[in-house]
Amino acid sequence: MKGFQLLVLSILSGLLLGLSWYFNLSFVAFFAFIPLLLIEENLSQNKLQIKRIKLKLFFYSFITFLIWNLIVTWWVVNASFGGALMAFFVNSLLMAFVFLIYHSIKNKLNTVWVFLPIYLAWEYIHTLWDISWTWLTLGNVFAYHTNWIQWYELTGVSGGSLWVLSVNVFCFQLLKNYKINSILSKQLLQFASLIIIPIILSYAILFIRVSNLNTTVAKEECVIVQPNLDPYNEKFYTEFNTQFLNMLSQVRGKINLNTKYLLLPETFMINDMDETHIESYEEIRWFKDSLLKYFPQLNIITGASTYKFYNSKLDASLTARFDERNNAYYDMFNTALLINTKGIQVYHKSKLVPGVEKMPFPLILKPLEKLAINLQGTVGSLGVQNDRSNLICNNNVSIAPVICYESVYGDYVTGYVKNGATILAIITNDGWWGNTPGYKQHLNYARLRAIETRKQIMRSANTGISAKIDEFGTVLNATEYEKNAVIVTGVTSNTIKTFFVKFGDIISYSSVIFTICLLVLQFYLKLKIKKAVKITLSQKS
Repeated sequence: MKGFQLLVLSILSGLLLGLSWYFNLSFVAFFAFIPLLLIEENLSQNKLQIKRIKLKLFFYSFITFLIWNLIVTWWVVNASFGGALMAFFVNSLLMAFVFLIYHSIKNKLNTVWVFLPIYLAWEYIHTLWDISWTWLTLGNVFAYHTNWIQWYELTGVSGGSLWVLSVNVFCFQLLKNYKINSILSKQLLQFASLIIIPIILSYAILFIRVSNLNTTVAKEECVIVQPNLDPYNEKFYTEFNTQFLNMLSQVRGKINLNTKYLLLPETFMINDMDETHIESYEEIRWFKDSLLKYFPQLNIITGASTYKFYNSKLDASLTARFDERNNAYYDMFNTALLINTKGIQVYHKSKLVPGVEKMPFPLILKPLEKLAINLQGTVGSLGVQNDRSNLICNNNVSIAPVICYESVYGDYVTGYVKNGATILAIITNDGWWGNTPGYKQHLNYARLRAIETRKQIMRSANTGISAKIDEFGTVLNATEYEKNAVIVTGVTSNTIKTFFVKFGDIISYSSVIFTICLLVLQFYLKLKIKKAVKITLSQKS
């Protein structure tokens, strides 16, 4: 193939990957990697004639991944143009590097199937480090077709990624060998089975789950508020007492003595509060005097901005900043609060957005943390907590306080359920990106968390979409975007611990181990070849 043809294939692959996130075209992902795999195959077969093969493959794969990133996540530019460009290019460069690793190992072992563990290992590692950006995890593409992937309760999202990659590789091999195989009926049947069997399994699981659903468990009444405050012009520039009174007018007549939960969005309480004296703040007293006084059974879950001081520099975290006035170190937090008649409970958001809420690799880049984009009313990296603690309500229900970006991480969210959560509460803003696909994607990713954990979700988004999501991933009572709204609904808690919750992301763990083994094997074969060449040369001389 000529360079122009290879470029067309790389663009096509990127377009197919991007298109699969839109218009309910998830099935397109099953074929999206084929053009890129064809590029790699063509360059590998002509490596004697083509110079700088690795550099060219890196270039073509970079084009594919850049187009994919731009099509699916272009809306990030609304939050920060410079930060978005950095995210697009860094993510695409990393993906292209991973594809180059695949190329190297595949040519040593002569099998395209190594693409599966290598890419799955990459997706998992990308959830762990400081520049994590997992929006484009392949399994997320089925967030729009949840009836296809009810088996995520067994595998998590990585099962969807494995499904997509397997079909792509199998279809690629069909195309590659089409001249050899005169009759393709068997292969086509296998190809169809790869797609159809997981869908049939999903509907079977759905049927069994629905049939065994305990309808005798009482629903607890919940009120979910969507204030609809523009984060750029209103939310952090309007006095909190005004916002609080507006919220009270929204819920007036909606809360009664049967209401157990009131859910408010991320950073609803905009004024920074010292956690050591949090009960003394007038904002807390407003909740008590206006709501808890009349509805003592109520559990209020709200986003807040809090901070705490450390006794000494030795006690301070890596994200701590120095306060010259008090001559002390402190951390700022994006916080979820539970306020009820028993007191106040605190949870700190711990999966932070790179470059927005934290500076990556603080040991190295700590001096640059003031360059972090200000999207939460604070500048610099935020603090975190190590464990996934839940909020225990006065009716003894354990609620997982999942804040914004945390809801994108399946394995991470299982930590709440392992610690006893029986309901998930997602509080988010979703206003930074404007009326773009971003907030829709974010909502749909929450559906995957419901399936993985089989927990109902209460979701409050400042600008929308707010909703209830049942344990099968069905969105209920959804609000309209950019409109203030209140949802009155019932939520049911359960103590189910799915296979995925109990045993974690086995597919990803296995892929990481297998990829490490492949890298070691590749290194061994490389040394063996070098040794053989050296012996041959010495014999000739």
